Order: sequence, then structure tokens, then C-alpha cells
Amino acid sequence: QPWMYGINLPHPIYAHISGIDLIRHGDGQYYVLEDNLRTPSGVSYMLEGRKISESLLPDVFGAQKVLPVDHYPQMLKENLIACSGKDDPNIVVLTPGRYNSAYYEHAFLAREMGVPLVHGYDLLVEDNYVYIKTVTGRQRVDVIYRRLDDPFLDPLAFRPDSILGVPALMSAYRAGNVVICNAPGTGVADDKSVYPYVGDMIRFYLSEEPILHNVPTYQCRKKEDLSYVLSHLHELVVKETQGSGGYGMLVGPKSSKQEIADYRKRIEADPDGFIAQPTLALSTCPTCVEEGIAPRHIDLRPFVLSGPDKVRIVPGGLTRVALHEGSLVVNSSQGGGVKDTWIVETEGEPL
Repeated sequence: QPWMYGINLPHPIYAHISGIDLIRHGDGQYYVLEDNLRTPSGVSYMLEGRKISESLLPDVFGAQKVLPVDHYPQMLKENLIACSGKDDPNIVVLTPGRYNSAYYEHAFLAREMGVPLVHGYDLLVEDNYVYIKTVTGRQRVDVIYRRLDDPFLDPLAFRPDSILGVPALMSAYRAGNVVICNAPGTGVADDKSVYPYVGDMIRFYLSEEPILHNVPTYQCRKKEDLSYVLSHLHELVVKETQGSGGYGMLVGPKSSKQEIADYRKRIEADPDGFIAQPTLALSTCPTCVEEGIAPRHIDLRPFVLSGPDKVRIVPGGLTRVALHEGSLVVNSSQGGGVKDTWIVETEGEPL
């Protein structure tokens, strides 16, 4: 984002909350499917899933030493406090409103952290400071955990027709008077054309080899990759570089000839907007369906909290399930479900 050029953050952290999607392939290896660093969602499903497990499977759950996940909201709040650099900062959760598909999660996390859930019209900027309007008057805001995308954050900086954000918010941010989590612009890491370079970034910046592998990726903006993709569409999974939620994908082996032909035209019209990957043999998990117990494909999204001094991760994550037989699309927006994820302690060590 141009508004992020030349900015000096008090604590140089951009992705305070990350959701990293992992899969296990048929070769037994774990792969990073994609990174979610803009406004990663789903943590409320992880917490609610645990409550359901404890309620429906009390005997099974009680017989295992399952590490807890219910302290995530407190971990999140502690991380936001640490990133503010203050002992008792005023924190708010900024939501686009109840029509957003993740609004339940926004309200849930605000309630669990004991902080206000606010809309853009609840905040104002004056002299490069952000304030929340309350019945007792204005109060200064130190940290904004934002759950709306960059274009809607500030109508003076981004989309002028946005009524969801806060006018002059970016000016207050650039002045160092408020922390925005995650930082504007972090969505560049969600871009699927940036994804293939993460391994090189790790080698360049950390002088280390990646522990987890990336899925091999063809970039359609490259002539050779484009030629290969167009001739192997029936074998590949093709995604929009700016896509999310499982929308706009082509799963070649599951698509009809007409669907492949239509998607080919889209790629040829805008090669830069697409990447392609091999169709992976995602691992499966026994799942309750109408027919009984059946295997369904899954992935795992752990939630990573990055602070000034340490990186923390709750011992669990969001396991997403493709509920339709044979489907590889686990997104809830595409009919996917969720499962509780147990990290079991054995002889004093997590397994």
C-alpha cells in the first residue's frame, strides 16, 4: 500500500495474527497450502469446536490429556497489549458489521477479551489521535484489531465511497499514535503469486532452509508456466491470485470439459491473475455424514500470534473439512465444516 511507504512503526510487526493453512499430502509430507495475513478468520470455530467436544464426548475427552485452547482470547489480548507498548492500552475490535460472514467471530472475540466491538462510525480522528465515542465522552484508542480489508479502512486514503472505515485513520497510524493489527498492506502475503517466493524469503532473510514445504506452484504470468497450465488444466487446481474463500477456483479432475474450456478463456484473458498447483491428495479424517462414517478431506489452520519479544501459538487449530464426497474445497463458504483438533500430552511432552 502506498500509504505504508516510509513509515516507521514503533514495533516493526506487521502480521500480529496469522492463519497458516497446512495439509498433509499422500507422500506423508506436510505442506503450507497458503498464508492468511490480512484478516485471518476461523479461530472462534476452533474454540466452539472444543466446547462441543467436551459436551458430546465427555468420557473420551476426559480420558485424554488434551492441551487447552480456551485461553486463546487472553493470549490475543496479551499480544495486542505488548504490541501497544503500554501497560493498559485501550483496545477495540473494528468490524464491518453484522452482514459480514465472520461477524459472529468479531463479536465473540471482543466479548472474550472484554474490549469494545466498534463500527467505523464509533471512532473519530482528531489531531492524529483516534477516539472512541462513549456515553461518558471520548476516549483515546491505542490498538485497533481490525477485521475489515484495506480498501475500507479509511475513505481519505483508500476507497472514498467506504462508509465502514474511519476518516484520517491512516494519518493517525503514520504518526505512530495508534496500532492497527494486522498492518495495512499485509494482504500482499495472501497473494498467491507471492506465495511461491516464501521459501526464497526465508533463505534470504533468515539464512535458513524452510522446515515446511510449499506446494509446487505454476505462475501463469510466466510464458513457460502458462503453456504447461493450459495444456494440463484437467490435472491441476487453478486459483485467482487475489482469490479467497474457495471462490473462483478450478479443480481440473472434478470439472467438466465445458467448465475447463470456460476457465481457459479467463486465464488467456488475464494470465497474471492466476496460478496453478498439482491436485494434491489431501489426507482424510473419519467424518459423520448422512450415510454414516466416511472419509472426508481436511486441512489445518493454526493461529500464530507475533509480538515484540516472542511468537506464540495455541496448541490446536482449525481443522476444516470438505463435507461433500470427493471434494477438495474445505472452505466454510463452499459448504465445508470444522473439526476440533486435539494436541495430546503424553508423558509430559505434547504429541
